[in-house]
Amino acid sequence: MQPIKIEISHKTIIFTVFFLIFLWFLYQIRQLLLLVFISLLLVFTLEPLVEKFENFKIPRWLSIILIYAIMFLVVTISLAGIIPPFVDQTSDLISQLPLLMEKIGISRIDRNIINSQVSQLGSIPINLAKFVVGVLSNLASILVLAVFTFYLLEERSKIDKYLSKYFSKEQEGKIKKVIVKIEKRLGSWIRGELILMTAVGIISYLGFRILEIEYALPLAILAGLLEIIPNIGPTVASIPAVLAGLSISPFHALATLSWCFLVQQIENNFIVPKVMQKAVGINPLIILISLWIGFRLAGISGAVLAIPAVLILETISLEVLSKG
Repeated sequence: MQPIKIEISHKTIIFTVFFLIFLWFLYQIRQLLLLVFISLLLVFTLEPLVEKFENFKIPRWLSIILIYAIMFLVVTISLAGIIPPFVDQTSDLISQLPLLMEKIGISRIDRNIINSQVSQLGSIPINLAKFVVGVLSNLASILVLAVFTFYLLEERSKIDKYLSKYFSKEQEGKIKKVIVKIEKRLGSWIRGELILMTAVGIISYLGFRILEIEYALPLAILAGLLEIIPNIGPTVASIPAVLAGLSISPFHALATLSWCFLVQQIENNFIVPKVMQKAVGINPLIILISLWIGFRLAGISGAVLAIPAVLILETISLEVLSKG
């Protein structure tokens, strides 16, 4: 039996080398790619608002600036009202953590160990302040994102001209159709998530206040923020809320758990269908797999961006397969 001889052509070797170099290059510019992706998400979200401003005969560039100004005011006012009590309640929660753990029956752990861990957690408000300062000091990145998004929004109206340069009429129509579908689905998802996060945060806060749960504000903000991670986020957010209720009494813990469950039912049966209108529905199994892959690749940011990435890939693949 003659030995099998495997021959690799020089073309295959060259292609493999260049492909590996290309992958290495993508890895090196991963931060830039992330910036571009976030900018595209902002474009998909803001484009309908820009078009509404243009309907009032406002120039496109001025429409974008007005939207930026409104966003800046909303974010500034929101942070000014939320951050001070959030930091105060979070500091109080951390300082009371050893006592809370004893109240709920976790007394077998050495108190020195608890105190040492709490002393590290106690720097969270300071680290939060440092984070905010760091974000503000790193103004260059924020400005780059804002400017990049501005020019993408400005050039969005000229997409027909750009496509006609490189594609035939038929190809141009297909590409425009895919772009419009992606914009619609991603824009709906982003706007829907913002509404869901706000609604869940407000409803959770009202319930925690009614139940007289301490640290209602940070717990409600956590519930709202984790809403961006489907299925997993709401469940994780309910754990610290139930523990806070258990520190008062078993009844409060059960009532808090019931309230978190009620919020999820209201969200799943009323808010989500109304807000999303099932336009961006994805199979739950696909969601879980994409969240796991995104988290493994890029941590929390990867998990957050996994769903929009799946929406883009699904829209493109469905369009390609439909033309079969």
